[in-house]
Amino acid sequence: MSIVVKDESWLTSVEEEIVDPGRRIIDAHHHLWRTGLQYQVEDLWRDTGSGHNIEKTVFVDCEAEYRPDGPEHLKCLGETEFVVEQARLSETGGDGKAVIAAIVSRANLELGDAVGDVLDQHVEIGDGLFRGIRLVAARDPHPEMLAIPAQAPEGLYSSPSFRRGMKALGDRGLTFDAWHYHHQNQDFLAMARSVPSTQIVLDHFGSPLGVGMYADRREEIFEQWKKDIREISECGNVVAKLGGLAMPDNGFGWDKRDTAPTSDEFVEAQRRYFLHAIECFGPDRCMFQSNFPVDKLSIAYPVLYNGLKKIVADFSEDEKDAMFYGTAARIYRIE
Repeated sequence: MSIVVKDESWLTSVEEEIVDPGRRIIDAHHHLWRTGLQYQVEDLWRDTGSGHNIEKTVFVDCEAEYRPDGPEHLKCLGETEFVVEQARLSETGGDGKAVIAAIVSRANLELGDAVGDVLDQHVEIGDGLFRGIRLVAARDPHPEMLAIPAQAPEGLYSSPSFRRGMKALGDRGLTFDAWHYHHQNQDFLAMARSVPSTQIVLDHFGSPLGVGMYADRREEIFEQWKKDIREISECGNVVAKLGGLAMPDNGFGWDKRDTAPTSDEFVEAQRRYFLHAIECFGPDRCMFQSNFPVDKLSIAYPVLYNGLKKIVADFSEDEKDAMFYGTAARIYRIE
């Protein structure tokens, strides 16, 4: 499968009044690239400045700007170097421009205890912004059906060396962002239980797939997903990052339409995922994310955040503040 990048006219074809425009927000998950989807600070500002009060953001690993040479296990340091540069640029924007306030990069946790040296170098290079790593664990037996296939090593979560690497993260007070597919949730649960001292962030709801062999199984997958999420929420070291369900592989089909979805369509299709996760984890262990520019393949930024605000409209002010700002600020140590 291939990715079709939407142009701005497709995204801006849906115009909506901004819901609750004054609410302070940390966008807890976005990416940056110089190539491919080509998303840098100016692009981020166009989205974060489209109506909602996005004050700060968290960059999350996307294999951007790795060092072209040197030891293989240290090439990932290039990503932190690149994002520090982008973050310092974001600080020059002035009022109303979002600031990149935290960096989650990558390191090979299968190095076990030896990954500590890589993590320490990330911290040094990170200039006060490095908070943790994400090592993609997503793997599916049929990657050919996915628009954005991820093929992590088989059995990554159960690997003893990987778990030692996870402990090395926790020993340094660093976080682990976890991205995998829905059928890997039980493997993730076992791993999370094995490293109770490491703070883990579950990305993208554990990515329920909805294309290829999964396209006609949405309800079956949803019922198992609900059980898995409830079990995962019992791990006190795991928090939930809510969003990232507008990727093409989630199967809602918006990326294939002639018209972009409205926030009401978004709410109708995805509300139940958000509300179940919030019920299980509680607002103080949930944070909202855009997952841009990847979710930009399916929905516009102001429309997405309108939808998120509509989903939690009946929650208290303190609960909303936790999900839109406070949880991300606490987990990623953002002042």
